[in-house]
Amino acid sequence: MKIASLASAQAFTTADGSTIRELWHTDAQSLAEASLSPGQGTTRHYHAATEEIYFLLDGRGRMELDGEEREVEPGDAVLIPPGAWHQITASEPLRFLCCCAPPYADADTFFE
Repeated sequence: MKIASLASAQAFTTADGSTIRELWHTDAQSLAEASLSPGQGTTRHYHAATEEIYFLLDGRGRMELDGEEREVEPGDAVLIPPGAWHQITASEPLRFLCCCAPPYADADTFFE
């Protein structure tokens, strides 16, 4: 059995500007915890091949997906299809899980 620990995961900044700690990165998918400080947002972007799910753990923010905006809070799960422009901005310290299939890759991240 393989178990990953968030406590031992190394933090790094992705191409979109969020700080993440990746728990898993397999050939099929990736799972990471992302965090944003109040007022901080990811750079608006899309992924050509990757489908993402953001699952909010702590904090509140504003999610924009292809021009539609909604407030998000703990317990919300946002489905982000491949090719959908998106951005999340924290209104208070924000922590969420980011599930990607296929796994996250900087090369699959495109900006305006």
